[in-house]
Amino acid sequence: MSLKRVVLVLLFACSILGATAQEKYQWKEATSGGYTYKYVTNDPMKARFYTLKNGLTVILSVNKKEPRIQTLIGTRAGSNNDPKDHTGLAHYLEHLLFKGTEKYGSLDWAKEKPLINEISDLYDKYNKTTDPAARKAVYHAIDSVSGIAAKYAIANEYDKMMAGMGAQGTNAHTWVEETIYEEDIPSNAIDKYLAVQAERFRDPVFRLFHTELEAVYEEKNRGLDNDGRKVYETMLAALFPTHNYGQQSTIGTVEHLKNPNLKVIRDFYNTYYVPNNMAIVMAGDFDPDYVIKTIDQQFGYMKAKPVKEYKPAPEAPITSPVVKEVYGPDAESIEIAFRTPGALDTKSTLIQGVISAILQNGKAGLLDLNINKQQKVLNAGVSNLTLKDYSVFGLSGKAKQGQTLDEVKSLLLSQLDILKKGDFDESLVKAIVNNYKLSEIQSLESNNDRATSLMDAFIKSRAKNWTSDVAFVDEMGNVTKKQIVDFANKYFGNNYVIVYKRKGEDKNIQKVEKPAITPVEVNREAQSPFLVKIAEMPATPVKPQWLDYQKDIQKSSIGNADVLYVQNKDNGLFRLYYRFDVGNWNDKKLALAAQYLQFLGTDKYSAEQISKEFYNIACNFNVSATNENTTISITGLQENFDKAVSLFEHIIANCQPNEAALAALKGRIQKARADSKLNKGAILKGLNSYAMYGPKNPFNYSLSQAELEAITATELVNILHSLTNYKHTIIYWGPKSLDEATADIKKLHTLPASFTPAPPAVVFTKTNQDKNQVLFTNYDMVQTEVNWLRNNDAYDPAKTGLISLFNSYFGGGMGSLVFQTIRESKALAYSTYAVYYSPDKKGERYSTLAYVGSQADKMNDAIEAMNGLMNDLPRSDKLLATAKEGMKQDIETERITNDGIIFSYLAAKKLGLDYDIRKQVYESIDGMTFDNVKQFHNQYLANKPYTYCILASEAKINQDDLKKYGEVKKLSLEEIFGY
Repeated sequence: MSLKRVVLVLLFACSILGATAQEKYQWKEATSGGYTYKYVTNDPMKARFYTLKNGLTVILSVNKKEPRIQTLIGTRAGSNNDPKDHTGLAHYLEHLLFKGTEKYGSLDWAKEKPLINEISDLYDKYNKTTDPAARKAVYHAIDSVSGIAAKYAIANEYDKMMAGMGAQGTNAHTWVEETIYEEDIPSNAIDKYLAVQAERFRDPVFRLFHTELEAVYEEKNRGLDNDGRKVYETMLAALFPTHNYGQQSTIGTVEHLKNPNLKVIRDFYNTYYVPNNMAIVMAGDFDPDYVIKTIDQQFGYMKAKPVKEYKPAPEAPITSPVVKEVYGPDAESIEIAFRTPGALDTKSTLIQGVISAILQNGKAGLLDLNINKQQKVLNAGVSNLTLKDYSVFGLSGKAKQGQTLDEVKSLLLSQLDILKKGDFDESLVKAIVNNYKLSEIQSLESNNDRATSLMDAFIKSRAKNWTSDVAFVDEMGNVTKKQIVDFANKYFGNNYVIVYKRKGEDKNIQKVEKPAITPVEVNREAQSPFLVKIAEMPATPVKPQWLDYQKDIQKSSIGNADVLYVQNKDNGLFRLYYRFDVGNWNDKKLALAAQYLQFLGTDKYSAEQISKEFYNIACNFNVSATNENTTISITGLQENFDKAVSLFEHIIANCQPNEAALAALKGRIQKARADSKLNKGAILKGLNSYAMYGPKNPFNYSLSQAELEAITATELVNILHSLTNYKHTIIYWGPKSLDEATADIKKLHTLPASFTPAPPAVVFTKTNQDKNQVLFTNYDMVQTEVNWLRNNDAYDPAKTGLISLFNSYFGGGMGSLVFQTIRESKALAYSTYAVYYSPDKKGERYSTLAYVGSQADKMNDAIEAMNGLMNDLPRSDKLLATAKEGMKQDIETERITNDGIIFSYLAAKKLGLDYDIRKQVYESIDGMTFDNVKQFHNQYLANKPYTYCILASEAKINQDDLKKYGEVKKLSLEEIFGY
């Protein structure tokens, strides 16, 4: 359950409707199955809006693409609503709503209840106690009573129920105006899902609180190590000196995290988790008449209450730039943010959406053409964060080599000056509309996109204005240049906040200290009568569907190139790929050449004109070089297929050297490399690759500084010109028939008489872990991140089912042994997992990979806990049964569609398979036992040597502790990155 910091550029936003839109998009009312609902005419999602008698909003959108349903249950309560003296409360509560009720999550509620009440009273006392010694004594009592109470608790029973019914993506997030609970369920699990959710919100029990609180501490500490989050929170605080958007962080202050109060959390729940403040959104494969009736039956117990809406005083205008600085180890950057009207100002929301696309759309925006395409900075971007009361319109950038952040600032603001003067082509708006239409078609394929858009409308109190959301793309075309210029001049002056992210020590970090916690029982084998009841509820079986690569993919050829084809019968989109049997391991320069192409023109077009041409026809192209393949993709509207493909073919054949562009690209690459050395995620990835392959590994296989400097523009252009001479497969997914598609491609795509042999590829061999070793790298951070790595046997398809079961049981999710033990029982980490990682190529070896991210002072305890699980596998027949049932449900409801069918075939082929291995896995599930899992664990994990990859601050851990785990080798950044 993570905080969700999302920057939304709304696809479905609000607008002032013109006469045409009013005629096309109208609210209508209908009755079906005994329930009345409202809908908007010509809504592509065909959403039904219900309001039950108790005020609960239910929004349903049917999509029969696959037998699954994305569900969201949301309440209009987030950090805005936190009490001033208990910030972070809404987020705490989100975590606690996974802990169960008196019916589930408990072995004996009658015995557990008085202990839960005692814990609540103790936290109340702890909250009001100021003397350090007295607080320590109270906390000791909390820990003691919590340990007794935990003997009656069943940890993760919610997760077990959801996994057992085949749910995926079990999660939740809290943000400023919302808390939303997320599940992706099989279409045959509706009754089970609604029964569990109705009980979940009936009267939640806040059990296992002190260990969950420690998980939140860990989440806070992870945030302290995240420079991007610190910039975001600093920016909001400066933009909103009064509003809770800026004054109350979602995760809360360190002081408030140290002083929780369960009674205040209960009051918050009773105040905001009421039906007239909540919505259930479902998008997917279901009968809406049945679903609304069942929701009404299950949630009818909820009673409406008046909800006091958060209505702050208006923010005073910003009259001059507000300058802030944030320090941390990551690379420097700059963020400029303006406070603009929020979601309820529908006209402004529409105009901001257009302005955002004028400034940046990936191809033809002002920042795209004037800054990124000309490589004037390392990179620059636009963000448009639409909240209910205000929006935040932002510009961001990173400096290239030898450039100051103030120079980046001037370049960013200069694009706003162009906007304010109206020095842009008004016809760009038409292209923006066409590209939004393309995005709209693509989003309709996703249940998650549907559900998210509908829930967002509810949270921002715009569900009644869904007509505006549906009409958004149409209404974009009615926005005039005058409206854009007027808006820009009104809102984009010297009234901004600017945050400089500087490299350096953050002296303001206040770490949440480790409390004394005694591990608690998790009662893995226990299950409540409620869980048994849910498991026994009848569910119509869903028959799995296997791919038959011989039937589901049509094959042809054009010249000496194979063609793989699947028809798109749903819409007017196409995706065309040229997949080459040559990659970075054949030629390190390929990735650079692919990157260079976007800055090149031809004898007919400049690089800027090429971007505009593709944007105008709502199409895209991309060239991507991976280790063993290079892929050209051309995508968009089928009506513009010929234009897009012929334009790309012209570019790849006729691109011309540009020395200035190459010099700028080299400089940006050098700066990006330097920045990567400051990024802890990149460093840890490099450490893992070093552990897996040794000093020469795929992560650091890149051009040396000398090689980079020596490359010429002509050399890279020659690589691009000759790319289509290498052996490649042509892949088409689109509405045309195979004959029509191949005829069109043959007409447009030039093939050589014979393919040029690819240069021999470099081979990387996984190392053997013969003894324990520690690879350590120093990084200025609050937490410590530890990976365990061990390479194992070569790929064997017969093991696929057992490996999948082992991962699910052992360490692959919130219901797994690793998560239950390290986080739920011992409160040692916020994030932890362990998986037996499968290779993607025949002959390659499996690897064991485990991870714990914890406070530095918990490192030894965390390593000990993980090692205990790696060496001794606890038995839980109930957990194993849940894992098996979840596997079956996942496979039964998985549908591989569209061009995914072709890429599934290619992945299988790479593994030496010519069949859909899911069938073999599915048929093996029932026959697998704990003994099989235990034998696998003993053979490949238990008591084996591992390489420990540890990223931490030398100042926060004892170096001698590292020696307990193996011979220590301290790696420099140069050794990790290869430059």
